[in-house]
Amino acid sequence: MNPAIVISAQDNVATALEPLEAGQTIDVSGSPLAVIEAIPRGHKVALRAISAGQIVVKYGSAIGHASRDIASGTHVHTHNVVSDRGRGDLAAERPC
Repeated sequence: MNPAIVISAQDNVATALEPLEAGQTIDVSGSPLAVIEAIPRGHKVALRAISAGQIVVKYGSAIGHASRDIASGTHVHTHNVVSDRGRGDLAAERPC
């Protein structure tokens, strides 16, 4: 079983199916990804660098935007992503 899953080619994050350890290299859709920090099971890991303000895409859907720069292989969670879901004030700015 793969340690992380990517559903869409548009995704810039993968979901960890098991705990990932810092220093581990995993196969994600046929490409190696160096894990920089521990990622808990069920959490997201950046597949590539995500710039502050850039949309975060999981399962082919926008789930929020980066509140700061996120390096490839690092933990993507509430400390560096702001959810856009349920925010009517952003509906016109960030179409899904």
